[in-house]
Amino acid sequence: MRMPKLILAVLATVAWLSTCIPAAAQEPKYLYRATLLQAAPGRLLELIEFCKTKVGLDAKDGNQTALWMRHSQGDHWDLLLLFPMESYAEYYNQKRIEQRYVADVLVRALTTNTVMVAWQEDIFVYGPPFEELKAAFAKGSFYHVEMMQALPGQLRTLQLERGWENTYAKELKRPENFIFVRDQGAAWDIFTIGVYRDIKHYAEGADIPVKLQEDAAKKAGFDSASAIGPYLRTLISTHHDTLAVAVK
Repeated sequence: MRMPKLILAVLATVAWLSTCIPAAAQEPKYLYRATLLQAAPGRLLELIEFCKTKVGLDAKDGNQTALWMRHSQGDHWDLLLLFPMESYAEYYNQKRIEQRYVADVLVRALTTNTVMVAWQEDIFVYGPPFEELKAAFAKGSFYHVEMMQALPGQLRTLQLERGWENTYAKELKRPENFIFVRDQGAAWDIFTIGVYRDIKHYAEGADIPVKLQEDAAKKAGFDSASAIGPYLRTLISTHHDTLAVAVK
C-alpha cells in the first residue's frame, strides 16, 4: 500500500528537522520535581537543617538524594531542591514508595509547617540525565538560575533558543546551561541552571573579546552577541534570574 505523497513529505521534513536541532535542544527525558522554598522570617537556618535531614534519610534508604542550592541574590525563594524521579512509573513503583516512606513523612510535615515555611512552589520538569547533572553539581558551587514563561505559541521556539545559547557558550568554552521543561505544576515553562566553580568563574564571561563573542553568536544562529537578549525577550512574558550558592 502506497503512502500519500503529503504524508511522505511530512515524514521527510520531520526527519530532516531532527538532524538540525542542537543536542541541547532535544527533548529532555529525565523527570525531576523542583521545589522552591521561602523560609518564614528568622527560620532559614532551621529550614536548611530540616532539608539536610531529609537528604540524609533519602541516602540512608538507598534513594537518589536531591540536588539543592541556596539563594544569594535575585528571586524571592531561599532554597531550590531538585528531586530525581526518572519517570512517574519508576518513582511511584511500590518498592520506591516503601524506600522513601520515612523521608516522605517529613516532606508532608514540611508542607504543612507554616511556622518554618512561608511559601512553597513545586513543578515537575523533564531535564538532563541525573548522573550528568550530579557530576556538574559536584564540581561547582555557584549557580545561575533563569526561570521563564513563554508567550503563547512560543514555547518550542524558546526551548530551541535555550539550545542556541548553549551552542554559543560551548563555542566560548563556557559552561552550558542545563535545560528543564515543564510537565506540570507551577507556571514556569522552562528554567535553566548554569553551574560554575565560583562567582569568579561566572564572571569570566565578561572578559571574552568582542570578536570571539560575535563569531560564537553567529555560529549559534543569532545575528550578533548583542541580539541574544532582545531576541529572547520576543519569546517570553516573564523572566526571573537568581544567583545561588551550594549549601554547606
